[in-house]
Amino acid sequence: MSRLSVGRRRVALDVWLLLQATASVTAAWLVARYGFDHPAPYFAPITAMIALTADLGERGLHAIRLLLGVLLGLLVGQLVLATLGAGPGTMTLAVFVSLAVARALRSAQIVVVQAAVSAILVVALGDQANGVQRLLDALTGAGIALVFSQLLFPPEPLALLRRAEAAALNAIAGGLTTLADAIDQDDDRLAQQAVGELREVLDHLLELRRVGRTNMRVTRRVVTGRAKVVVREKEDAEHLDLLGASCLMLARLLASADADTRDRFQEPVRGLTDVIASLAGGLGDRDVRQRAADRSLELATRITAQAGPAGSERTFLAYSLRTVATDVIAFAGVDLTDALEAIRTGALDRRVHPAKMPPGRLRRWSGRLIGWSKQLRDRVSRSSTRSGRP
Repeated sequence: MSRLSVGRRRVALDVWLLLQATASVTAAWLVARYGFDHPAPYFAPITAMIALTADLGERGLHAIRLLLGVLLGLLVGQLVLATLGAGPGTMTLAVFVSLAVARALRSAQIVVVQAAVSAILVVALGDQANGVQRLLDALTGAGIALVFSQLLFPPEPLALLRRAEAAALNAIAGGLTTLADAIDQDDDRLAQQAVGELREVLDHLLELRRVGRTNMRVTRRVVTGRAKVVVREKEDAEHLDLLGASCLMLARLLASADADTRDRFQEPVRGLTDVIASLAGGLGDRDVRQRAADRSLELATRITAQAGPAGSERTFLAYSLRTVATDVIAFAGVDLTDALEAIRTGALDRRVHPAKMPPGRLRRWSGRLIGWSKQLRDRVSRSSTRSGRP
C-alpha cells in the first residue's frame, strides 16, 4: 500500500472520529440545555468532547475517569468550603487535598487534573448550587460519550490492532526500501539513513504495545469466537518486535558491507520489502498472509544457497536475512517453531490460520431476524396456497 493511500485512510478515519465527537458535543449540549433546563451548559459538551477525542479503545474509559475526577474535586471543594468558608487559604487547601487524594488513589492524569479543576471552580465561585450543576453536566456529557463510544460506535479491537500493525509494517517497509536504494546506488549515506529509519520503527512498536494493552481490556467484552481471533492476532503482532529488530540488524550489516557483497542482497531485500508492504495492505486476507510466508521462505532458501563459505561476511548476511524471513513467516500466522523448521528444511508444511473476524453479535442477530422473517413469509405463503387464496 502506498504512503498516499495510507495517508488518505488516516484522514478518512480522523474525519469520521471528528464527526462522532462533534455529534456527541451537540447532543450533550441539547440534553443539558433543554432536558435539564441549564441556561449555559458549557461543561456537558466539554466533557463529551474530551472523552470522544481520546484514543480509540479508550474513549469509554476516558469518560469514566473524567467523571470520577469531577466527583472527587466537587466533594473536596464542597467539604473545604463548608469547613473553612471563603477564606484566603480555602483555595490552596482544596487544590492540594484534591491533588493528593487523586495521587494517593493512583488515578490517571485526567482524573488528577479534573479533580483539581473542579475543586478550583467550587471554591472560586463559592456556590454549592454551581457545583451540583457542574456534576449534572459532567454526568450528561459522560453519559452521552458512553452512548457514542460503547453503543453507537463501539471499539473494534481487531481493527485497532491491525491499524497499529499496518503502521509498523509500513514503517519497516519504508526503511527496507531506503536500504535497497542504498544498495542500488552504492550510497553509504543512504544506507545509514535506512538504519536510522528502522530505528524509528520503535515508536510504532510502542504504539502497537499500547494498543495491545487496550485491546486486552476491550476483548473481555467481546463474544468468545471473536475474542479468539483478537487474541491470536495479538500473539502474531508480538512478532513485529522481532521483525523490527531483525530488519535493523540486517540494515546495519549491509551498511558496513562492501559494494560487491551488498549487491548480492539487493534482490532479496527488495523482495522482503514487497512482502512486508503487501502484508500491511492485507492483514485481514488469509491468502495474502500465506503468500507472504511462502515468498519469504523462497527468498531465504535462495539466498542461503548463495551464502558462500562458512564464516564469511556473506554467510552472516545470509543468516540475518533468514532471520528476517523467519519473523515474517511467524507474523503471517505460522507458529514460530514451524517457521524455524520451514527455514531449516526449505519447506513450509503449515498453513496460516484464518485472519477474518467471525460475525459480530449485531450481525448475527440481524441475520437471525432476516431468517425468521423469511420463514414466516414462507409459512404464510404455504398457508395461503393450501386455503386456495391468492
